[in-house]
Amino acid sequence: MRSRKLTGSAGAAELLGLRSCWGCGAAGAAELLGLRSCWGCGAAGAAELLGLRFRGSCASGGGGGGAMFSAGAESLLHQAREIQDEELKKFCSRISKLLQAEDLGPDTLDSLQRLFLIISATKYSRRLEKTCVDLLQATLGLPACPEQLQVLCTAILREMSPSDSLSLAWDHTQNSRQLSLVASVLLAQGDRNEEVRAVGQGVLRALESRQPEGPSLRHLLPVMAKVVVLSPGILQEDQATLLSKRLVDWLRYASLQQGLPHSGSFFSTPRARQPGPITEVDGAVATDFFTVLSTGHRFTEDQWLNVQSFSMLRAWLLHSGPEGPGTLDTDDRSEQEGSTLSVISATSSSAGRLLPPRERLREVAFEYCQRLIEQSNRRALRKGDSDLQKACLVEAVLVLDVLCRQDPTFLYRSLSCLKALHGRVRGDPASVRVLLPLAHFFLSHGEAAAVDSEAVYQHLFTRIPAEQFHSPLLAFEFIQFCRDNLHLFGGHLSTLRLSFPNLFKFLAWNSPPLTSEFVALLPALVDAGTALEMLHALLDLPCLTAVLDLQLRSSPAPSERPLWDTSLRAPSCLEAFRDPQFQGLFQYLLRPKASGTTERLALLHQLLQPMAGCARVVQCAEAVPTLLQAFFSAVTQVADGALINQLALLLLGRSDSLYPAPGYAARVHSVLSSQFPALCTLKPSLVVELARDLLEFLGSVNGLCSRASLVTSVVWAVGEYLSVTYDRRCTVEQINKFFEALEALLFEVTQCRPSAALPRCPPQVVTALMTTLTKLASRSQDLIPRASLLLSKMRTLAQSSATSSTHSKEGAEAIRTRATELLTLLKMPSVAQFVLTPSTEVCSPRYHRDANTALPLALRTVSRLVEREAGLLPG
Repeated sequence: MRSRKLTGSAGAAELLGLRSCWGCGAAGAAELLGLRSCWGCGAAGAAELLGLRFRGSCASGGGGGGAMFSAGAESLLHQAREIQDEELKKFCSRISKLLQAEDLGPDTLDSLQRLFLIISATKYSRRLEKTCVDLLQATLGLPACPEQLQVLCTAILREMSPSDSLSLAWDHTQNSRQLSLVASVLLAQGDRNEEVRAVGQGVLRALESRQPEGPSLRHLLPVMAKVVVLSPGILQEDQATLLSKRLVDWLRYASLQQGLPHSGSFFSTPRARQPGPITEVDGAVATDFFTVLSTGHRFTEDQWLNVQSFSMLRAWLLHSGPEGPGTLDTDDRSEQEGSTLSVISATSSSAGRLLPPRERLREVAFEYCQRLIEQSNRRALRKGDSDLQKACLVEAVLVLDVLCRQDPTFLYRSLSCLKALHGRVRGDPASVRVLLPLAHFFLSHGEAAAVDSEAVYQHLFTRIPAEQFHSPLLAFEFIQFCRDNLHLFGGHLSTLRLSFPNLFKFLAWNSPPLTSEFVALLPALVDAGTALEMLHALLDLPCLTAVLDLQLRSSPAPSERPLWDTSLRAPSCLEAFRDPQFQGLFQYLLRPKASGTTERLALLHQLLQPMAGCARVVQCAEAVPTLLQAFFSAVTQVADGALINQLALLLLGRSDSLYPAPGYAARVHSVLSSQFPALCTLKPSLVVELARDLLEFLGSVNGLCSRASLVTSVVWAVGEYLSVTYDRRCTVEQINKFFEALEALLFEVTQCRPSAALPRCPPQVVTALMTTLTKLASRSQDLIPRASLLLSKMRTLAQSSATSSTHSKEGAEAIRTRATELLTLLKMPSVAQFVLTPSTEVCSPRYHRDANTALPLALRTVSRLVEREAGLLPG
């Protein structure tokens, strides 16, 4: 196969393993996908890219290692997408030969890694040879096959799902590890042939036939967790009861001794191999039952099952609760919780063994979460354990929320520890993620929680976005929290809406992954009182990104790993950020809440211009048009006449006051040009009411080329809505003023003076101006001679050689054709008024549906008249 040359990387042939890096200074495809690193530069090997191990990344060329690895990964994905079907077919033939060999060695592993990357790099499904697919399934079922090869076969088959060519059989697999791999492929198929039921029943049979400490269940329990989520109704009552009993045993009665070590050397003594006790994260010997936060060198099988049981506990509680996935309504639940307050006391767990299995599971789950909260108070000796503490706290609070929704008696047993937990973590920046499930808990249980909810929300929406905007995981979880709890905010929705400047900090710093989330959230944030300020904030979003970058750079305690682009040097911007003279502008942009006022930030745009090319700023600028579309879709649902006028003025005013990020103004103008006519459609009288402002906007040619699309939309709106048909206040004097302004504008953009360096004007602006002038003339008969003379000049100008230096041949022809058509219409004023300013009745849909009504007949008549008159005109 011939290699396709790619810049700085190997071609498709290298990706398929036919050639390796030739000392090019960067890792070739074979190295990045293979089992060794590039000899020339030390770049990471294939296993690193696929997540099997990590040795580091290339730092050659003066760039950072992370950047080099990202570039290498992007290059490999590009190569994988370029591979054609014929090349893939040959590669599959090679893999088929390797899989048929007796010895499945490193070459087989290397080729399967490449194949997995190739089929997973594209959105569409790659077709593999049936022989290759059958051999992958057969390899997955071999008892003596290496585990790594089985995992790769599973990953490849899952990428192909759903597929009719797969024929895996659950019943023919005996090894528990293979059962879990086969089940993952079958579940990826969807429920085409009731695979989910078959897998679930198979796991349940294993549960029934083995003891709780059976070694095979460790691999099957995650499969059961997936089955419960995909199809919760497949379990019968006795099966659900059995699973609840098993979960109780694994959660509450796991061993407190560490697992036995592997066989030692000849000199190992029996005493040295004795298992030690399980310890807490602070090193103390555990005295209570085992949890996911218990530590040790080796875990027993039941301890692994304990961890897996906790990971599936919340999903199982949700799907096996008394109300199923749908729980009580918030108001009904609060009333029920309040009614039991006087009669419910803290319940001892000593009688828990007498409870039915499901209630017993809830009791054990409550004890487990209480123990996790207690363990989170301990000071972890390792950072990994500290991170695990925070993750377990999040899950524990979510499980307690489910328990309290299913059984209100748990609420009053949970409040004291959750209030104490909230007081402890609210001042710890490292535990900020725990605040989100806690806030959700207080939202869910309303007044029954007896918590100052307003204080919780003020802290949540004021401090967290301002201090933690640079955390991508927190940013996503925070916006998800806002979206998921909109129905619970109630009277606190105003707090959320007023906090949009803080929420936009998450968006400004993490715009690519959060854009779709904010598009879904914006309708809830948009309010008539803050719509104008929000639109200003959206237009200034790239500028906010630059200011947040400066804020991190000027932080007194910078992180060990800089969160900003270290290759960008902007000393002048940092000086401006620290200058007291400009602090008011910077603080306005960094405000935590809506202020009710707007500031013109043109000076700030100039100060931050050196940062306009920063990668993060450019990414944010690319997301703004999508956000603007979502904003206008939402604001038009709540806007009244006055707000529509203000929005239209804002569009005109901000069109020449945008942050100078590359290509940003053009993309924003494209959106604004589509939204201005939409606003006019909502309120046709807008043109008459804002006549003075529109005349001022159209009275200058400055920046016309950069705002051509918006100018065209405004000119169209004037021609469409400046009529007594839409507003009785429209006068002949107003029509004459607009005619004179547009006539002057057309003269400015079309004149050809050798000494004047006028910008090139798009032909769309010229044709829109001519059409609007003709429309205005048809409404004021005295203007027809001036309009006809102007159109005659434009037709002559379009045919002259001087126009070729300003417009293309196609543009000049479009101008000439439009001028001829409009000039012909003006020769018949009554017809021109009928065509260019139709009445409301003529615009009725029935005139377009029924061929026997007046409009089709009139159009045919006008067409014949125009053709006849055009034939009489001199060429």
